[in-house]
Amino acid sequence: MIEEKIFSKIDFNKSPLAKGEYENCRFVDCNFSDTNLFGYEFCDCAFTRCNLSSAKLIQTHLNDVKFEDCKMLGIHFDTCSEFGLSFGFENCLLNYASFCKTKIKKTVFRNSQLQETDFTECDLTDSLFDNCDLSRALFNHTIIERADFRTSYNYTIDPETNRMKKAKFSLPAVLGLLDKYDIEVANI
Repeated sequence: MIEEKIFSKIDFNKSPLAKGEYENCRFVDCNFSDTNLFGYEFCDCAFTRCNLSSAKLIQTHLNDVKFEDCKMLGIHFDTCSEFGLSFGFENCLLNYASFCKTKIKKTVFRNSQLQETDFTECDLTDSLFDNCDLSRALFNHTIIERADFRTSYNYTIDPETNRMKKAKFSLPAVLGLLDKYDIEVANI
């Protein structure tokens, strides 16, 4: 087990990260793009200004992991180990990511781009989407009960195919709940 170590400015494509368990470690300005992190374990770790685009997370353990200012295009979080899966995102590019069928209650997405991200059949109960761009994100049979979307925008969510009880929205973005009806709403 590797504990409380700081990894800075390392290109893990050139020098692969040793497979193992990482606890309370920090990864700063590192490149993980296209790397295979199959079976790695990260607990209470932080990734800051890292590029993780297209990294393979098959059976990767992410337990209480923080991502800040990271580029994470096309990541399939739905292939991670379900055991203890928990993370938070701040100022991240998460376009084209997939959280399909994951149970990630109380997840915080803050100041992040989630364009064309797939949340199909995901459990996002009590999650926070704070100032996030959700353009063309997929919400289909998704549980967003008590989730907070009040400061986010560009979302399209069908109330008939998603569980939304007590979810929070604000004007004018809430009109994204009516998109499928192709109606015009005027502000008179």
